[in-house]
Amino acid sequence: MISSKQFEKEIELIIENAIREDVGEGDHSSLACIPKSAVGKAKLLVKDQGILAGVEFAKKVFAYVDPDLEVSVRMKDGEEMTRGDVVLYVEGSSQSILKAERLVLNAVQRMSAIATKTNAFVKKLEGTKTKILDTRKTTPGIRALEKWAVKIGGGENHRFALYDMIMLKDNHIDFAGGVGKAIEKTKSYLKRNDLDLKIIVEARNMEEIREILKTDGVYRILIDNFNFEETKKAVDLINGKCLTESSGGITLETARSYAECGVDYISSGALTHSVHNLDLSLKAV
Repeated sequence: MISSKQFEKEIELIIENAIREDVGEGDHSSLACIPKSAVGKAKLLVKDQGILAGVEFAKKVFAYVDPDLEVSVRMKDGEEMTRGDVVLYVEGSSQSILKAERLVLNAVQRMSAIATKTNAFVKKLEGTKTKILDTRKTTPGIRALEKWAVKIGGGENHRFALYDMIMLKDNHIDFAGGVGKAIEKTKSYLKRNDLDLKIIVEARNMEEIREILKTDGVYRILIDNFNFEETKKAVDLINGKCLTESSGGITLETARSYAECGVDYISSGALTHSVHNLDLSLKAV
Protein backbone atom coordinates (compact mmCIF):
# COMPACT_ATOMS: atom_id res chain seq x y z
CA MET A 1 0.00 0.00 0.00
CA ILE A 2 1.10 3.57 -0.49
CA SER A 3 2.62 5.47 2.43
CA SER A 4 0.78 8.15 4.39
CA LYS A 5 3.14 10.71 2.84
CA GLN A 6 2.19 9.58 -0.67
CA PHE A 7 -1.48 9.64 0.27
CA GLU A 8 -1.25 13.20 1.59
CA LYS A 9 0.44 14.23 -1.65
CA GLU A 10 -2.46 12.72 -3.62
CA ILE A 11 -4.92 14.76 -1.54
CA GLU A 12 -2.94 17.96 -2.13
CA LEU A 13 -2.95 17.31 -5.88
CA ILE A 14 -6.71 16.70 -5.87
CA ILE A 15 -7.38 20.03 -4.13
CA GLU A 16 -4.98 21.95 -6.34
CA ASN A 17 -6.41 20.52 -9.55
CA ALA A 18 -10.03 20.87 -8.46
CA ILE A 19 -9.62 24.55 -7.58
CA ARG A 20 -7.82 25.12 -10.88
CA GLU A 21 -10.67 23.41 -12.71
CA ASP A 22 -13.47 25.21 -10.88
CA VAL A 23 -12.09 28.69 -10.21
CA GLY A 24 -9.65 29.24 -13.06
CA GLU A 25 -8.86 32.93 -13.46
CA GLY A 26 -11.39 33.86 -10.80
CA ASP A 27 -14.89 33.46 -9.37
CA HIS A 28 -16.42 36.29 -11.36
CA SER A 29 -19.87 35.79 -9.82
CA SER A 30 -18.52 36.59 -6.36
CA LEU A 31 -16.03 39.19 -7.55
CA ALA A 32 -18.84 41.05 -9.30
CA CYS A 33 -21.16 41.54 -6.33
CA ILE A 34 -19.31 40.83 -3.08
CA PRO A 35 -16.64 43.25 -1.80
CA LYS A 36 -13.23 41.80 -1.07
CA SER A 37 -13.53 43.04 2.51
CA ALA A 38 -16.88 41.31 3.15
CA VAL A 39 -16.95 38.61 5.81
CA GLY A 40 -19.60 35.99 6.44
CA LYS A 41 -20.46 32.69 8.03
CA ALA A 42 -21.92 29.50 6.54
CA LYS A 43 -22.95 26.08 7.80
CA LEU A 44 -22.61 22.68 6.15
CA LEU A 45 -26.14 21.34 6.46
CA VAL A 46 -27.19 17.69 6.15
CA LYS A 47 -30.30 17.00 4.05
CA ASP A 48 -29.98 13.22 3.90
CA GLN A 49 -29.18 10.21 6.06
CA GLY A 50 -26.07 8.03 6.20
CA ILE A 51 -22.45 7.90 7.30
CA LEU A 52 -20.62 11.23 7.19
CA ALA A 53 -17.31 11.37 5.33
CA GLY A 54 -15.16 14.21 4.03
CA VAL A 55 -14.99 16.53 7.05
CA GLU A 56 -11.20 16.37 7.30
CA PHE A 57 -10.93 16.88 3.56
CA ALA A 58 -13.24 19.91 3.76
CA LYS A 59 -10.96 21.44 6.39
CA LYS A 60 -8.01 20.98 4.02
CA VAL A 61 -9.94 22.68 1.19
CA PHE A 62 -10.87 25.70 3.29
CA ALA A 63 -7.25 26.01 4.49
CA TYR A 64 -5.95 25.81 0.92
CA VAL A 65 -8.36 28.44 -0.38
CA ASP A 66 -7.83 30.80 2.54
CA PRO A 67 -5.73 30.00 5.64
CA ASP A 68 -7.61 32.73 7.53
CA LEU A 69 -10.96 30.96 7.31
CA GLU A 70 -12.10 29.67 10.70
CA VAL A 71 -13.72 26.23 10.68
CA SER A 72 -15.73 24.98 13.66
CA VAL A 73 -16.41 21.24 13.32
CA ARG A 74 -19.57 19.86 14.94
CA MET A 75 -19.50 16.30 13.52
CA LYS A 76 -16.67 13.90 12.72
CA ASP A 77 -15.98 11.55 9.84
CA GLY A 78 -17.65 8.18 10.43
CA GLU A 79 -20.57 9.51 12.47
CA GLU A 80 -24.15 8.72 11.54
CA MET A 81 -25.88 11.80 10.21
CA THR A 82 -29.50 12.67 9.61
CA ARG A 83 -31.45 15.48 8.00
CA GLY A 84 -31.01 18.78 9.85
CA ASP A 85 -27.60 18.01 11.34
CA VAL A 86 -24.93 20.70 11.02
CA VAL A 87 -21.51 19.28 10.15
CA LEU A 88 -19.46 22.45 10.54
CA TYR A 89 -19.46 26.22 10.43
CA VAL A 90 -16.97 28.24 8.40
CA GLU A 91 -16.36 31.94 8.97
CA GLY A 92 -14.25 34.57 7.24
CA SER A 93 -13.96 36.09 3.78
CA SER A 94 -17.25 35.67 1.93
CA GLN A 95 -15.41 35.39 -1.39
CA SER A 96 -13.21 32.60 -0.01
CA ILE A 97 -16.16 30.65 1.38
CA LEU A 98 -17.87 30.75 -2.00
CA LYS A 99 -14.68 29.78 -3.81
CA ALA A 100 -14.39 26.62 -1.69
CA GLU A 101 -18.11 25.79 -1.61
CA ARG A 102 -18.48 23.53 -4.63
CA LEU A 103 -15.39 21.43 -4.04
CA VAL A 104 -16.35 20.91 -0.39
CA LEU A 105 -19.90 19.89 -1.30
CA ASN A 106 -18.92 17.62 -4.20
CA ALA A 107 -16.39 15.82 -2.01
CA VAL A 108 -18.48 15.44 1.14
CA GLN A 109 -21.56 14.33 -0.81
CA ARG A 110 -19.66 11.63 -2.72
CA MET A 111 -17.46 10.51 0.14
CA SER A 112 -20.49 10.18 2.42
CA ALA A 113 -22.28 8.08 -0.18
CA ILE A 114 -19.29 5.73 -0.45
CA ALA A 115 -18.86 5.52 3.32
CA THR A 116 -22.57 4.77 3.72
CA LYS A 117 -22.52 1.96 1.15
CA THR A 118 -19.33 0.51 2.58
CA ASN A 119 -20.78 0.56 6.08
CA ALA A 120 -23.81 -1.38 4.87
CA PHE A 121 -21.47 -4.15 3.68
CA VAL A 122 -19.53 -4.03 6.95
CA LYS A 123 -22.74 -4.53 8.93
CA LYS A 124 -23.83 -7.34 6.61
CA LEU A 125 -20.54 -9.17 7.30
CA GLU A 126 -20.65 -8.78 11.09
CA GLY A 127 -19.96 -12.05 12.87
CA THR A 128 -17.78 -13.42 10.07
CA LYS A 129 -14.03 -13.03 9.58
CA THR A 130 -14.54 -11.51 6.12
CA LYS A 131 -13.54 -7.92 5.39
CA ILE A 132 -14.83 -5.74 2.55
CA LEU A 133 -12.34 -4.27 0.07
CA ASP A 134 -12.58 -1.58 -2.57
CA THR A 135 -11.02 -1.82 -6.05
CA ARG A 136 -9.39 0.42 -8.67
CA LYS A 137 -12.84 1.09 -10.16
CA THR A 138 -12.74 4.68 -8.97
CA THR A 139 -13.44 8.09 -10.49
CA PRO A 140 -10.31 9.20 -12.40
CA GLY A 141 -8.41 11.87 -10.51
CA ILE A 142 -10.04 11.43 -7.09
CA ARG A 143 -9.11 7.85 -6.17
CA ALA A 144 -7.54 8.95 -2.90
CA LEU A 145 -10.81 10.57 -1.78
CA GLU A 146 -12.91 7.55 -2.65
CA LYS A 147 -10.56 5.09 -0.95
CA TRP A 148 -10.43 7.39 2.08
CA ALA A 149 -14.23 7.23 2.21
CA VAL A 150 -14.15 3.42 2.15
CA LYS A 151 -11.90 3.45 5.21
CA ILE A 152 -14.22 5.89 6.99
CA GLY A 153 -17.12 3.53 6.27
CA GLY A 154 -15.27 0.66 7.97
CA GLY A 155 -13.93 -1.08 4.87
CA GLU A 156 -10.35 -1.76 3.84
CA ASN A 157 -8.36 -0.58 0.85
CA HIS A 158 -7.16 -2.95 -1.84
CA ARG A 159 -4.02 -1.86 -3.70
CA PHE A 160 -4.03 1.86 -4.44
CA ALA A 161 -2.74 1.59 -7.99
CA LEU A 162 -0.72 -0.56 -10.36
CA TYR A 163 2.55 0.25 -8.63
CA ASP A 164 1.99 -0.85 -5.03
CA MET A 165 0.96 -4.49 -5.46
CA ILE A 166 1.19 -7.25 -8.08
CA MET A 167 -2.19 -8.53 -9.23
CA LEU A 168 -2.15 -11.18 -11.95
CA LYS A 169 -5.54 -11.23 -13.64
CA ASP A 170 -6.94 -13.24 -16.54
CA ASN A 171 -5.24 -11.23 -19.30
CA HIS A 172 -1.84 -11.33 -17.56
CA ILE A 173 -2.18 -15.08 -17.19
CA ASP A 174 -3.24 -15.64 -20.80
CA PHE A 175 -0.55 -13.36 -22.25
CA ALA A 176 2.10 -15.03 -20.06
CA GLY A 177 1.13 -18.52 -21.23
CA GLY A 178 -0.62 -19.79 -18.11
CA VAL A 179 -0.93 -19.11 -14.41
CA GLY A 180 2.24 -20.98 -13.41
CA LYS A 181 4.37 -19.11 -15.93
CA ALA A 182 2.84 -15.78 -14.92
CA ILE A 183 3.76 -16.37 -11.27
CA GLU A 184 7.30 -17.51 -11.98
CA LYS A 185 7.93 -14.59 -14.34
CA THR A 186 6.59 -12.21 -11.70
CA LYS A 187 8.81 -13.63 -8.96
CA SER A 188 11.84 -13.31 -11.23
CA TYR A 189 10.88 -9.74 -12.09
CA LEU A 190 10.56 -8.76 -8.44
CA LYS A 191 13.91 -10.32 -7.56
CA ARG A 192 15.66 -8.78 -10.56
CA ASN A 193 14.37 -5.32 -9.70
CA ASP A 194 14.75 -5.68 -5.92
CA LEU A 195 11.05 -5.03 -5.33
CA ASP A 196 9.08 -6.15 -2.29
CA LEU A 197 5.50 -6.33 -3.53
CA LYS A 198 2.74 -8.73 -2.52
CA ILE A 199 1.38 -11.02 -5.25
CA ILE A 200 -2.33 -11.64 -5.75
CA VAL A 201 -3.39 -14.12 -8.43
CA GLU A 202 -6.84 -14.42 -9.95
CA ALA A 203 -8.24 -17.91 -10.41
CA ARG A 204 -11.05 -18.65 -12.85
CA ASN A 205 -11.52 -22.29 -11.93
CA MET A 206 -10.35 -25.02 -9.55
CA GLU A 207 -7.63 -26.13 -11.96
CA GLU A 208 -5.99 -22.70 -11.79
CA ILE A 209 -6.19 -22.74 -7.99
CA ARG A 210 -4.36 -26.09 -7.93
CA GLU A 211 -1.71 -24.61 -10.23
CA ILE A 212 -1.30 -21.54 -8.01
CA LEU A 213 -0.87 -23.71 -4.92
CA LYS A 214 2.11 -25.48 -6.50
CA THR A 215 4.21 -22.33 -6.05
CA ASP A 216 5.27 -20.34 -3.00
CA GLY A 217 5.11 -16.60 -2.59
CA VAL A 218 1.46 -15.92 -3.48
CA TYR A 219 -0.08 -13.64 -0.88
CA ARG A 220 -3.73 -14.00 -1.86
CA ILE A 221 -5.84 -15.94 -4.35
CA LEU A 222 -8.67 -14.04 -6.00
CA ILE A 223 -11.56 -16.47 -6.38
CA ASP A 224 -13.30 -14.74 -9.25
CA ASN A 225 -16.90 -15.29 -10.35
CA PHE A 226 -17.35 -18.55 -8.43
CA ASN A 227 -20.77 -19.47 -7.05
CA PHE A 228 -21.26 -20.24 -3.34
CA GLU A 229 -20.65 -24.00 -3.66
CA GLU A 230 -17.53 -23.52 -5.79
CA THR A 231 -16.22 -20.84 -3.43
CA LYS A 232 -16.56 -23.16 -0.42
CA LYS A 233 -14.68 -25.91 -2.28
CA ALA A 234 -11.97 -23.43 -3.27
CA VAL A 235 -11.51 -22.22 0.31
CA ASP A 236 -11.27 -25.82 1.52
CA LEU A 237 -8.69 -26.62 -1.17
CA ILE A 238 -6.57 -23.57 -0.34
CA ASN A 239 -6.81 -24.54 3.34
CA GLY A 240 -5.05 -21.47 4.72
CA LYS A 241 -1.96 -21.74 2.48
CA CYS A 242 -2.62 -18.13 1.51
CA LEU A 243 -5.37 -15.57 1.96
CA THR A 244 -8.56 -15.72 -0.10
CA GLU A 245 -10.67 -13.06 -1.79
CA SER A 246 -14.04 -13.38 -3.52
CA SER A 247 -15.00 -11.00 -6.31
CA GLY A 248 -17.24 -10.70 -9.33
CA GLY A 249 -20.70 -9.21 -9.12
CA ILE A 250 -21.06 -9.63 -5.36
CA THR A 251 -23.91 -7.53 -4.02
CA LEU A 252 -25.08 -6.50 -0.58
CA GLU A 253 -27.65 -9.29 -0.82
CA THR A 254 -25.10 -12.03 -1.63
CA ALA A 255 -22.10 -10.81 0.40
CA ARG A 256 -23.04 -12.67 3.59
CA SER A 257 -23.30 -15.99 1.76
CA TYR A 258 -19.84 -15.55 0.26
CA ALA A 259 -18.44 -14.63 3.67
CA GLU A 260 -19.92 -17.79 5.14
CA CYS A 261 -17.87 -19.77 2.62
CA GLY A 262 -14.85 -18.74 4.68
CA VAL A 263 -13.11 -16.19 2.46
CA ASP A 264 -10.87 -13.60 4.10
CA TYR A 265 -11.95 -10.75 1.84
CA ILE A 266 -14.70 -9.69 -0.52
CA SER A 267 -13.86 -7.00 -3.06
CA SER A 268 -16.54 -4.84 -4.64
CA GLY A 269 -16.15 -2.17 -7.28
CA ALA A 270 -19.69 -1.06 -6.50
CA LEU A 271 -18.45 0.64 -3.32
CA THR A 272 -17.07 3.42 -5.49
CA HIS A 273 -18.58 3.14 -8.96
CA SER A 274 -22.26 2.68 -8.08
CA VAL A 275 -23.26 5.22 -5.46
CA HIS A 276 -25.66 8.17 -5.43
CA ASN A 277 -24.28 11.26 -3.75
CA LEU A 278 -25.91 12.18 -0.46
CA ASP A 279 -27.53 15.60 -0.16
CA LEU A 280 -25.75 18.35 1.82
CA SER A 281 -25.64 22.09 1.28
CA LEU A 282 -23.56 25.06 2.40
CA LYS A 283 -25.86 27.82 3.63
CA ALA A 284 -25.10 31.36 4.77
CA VAL A 285 -26.09 32.06 8.37
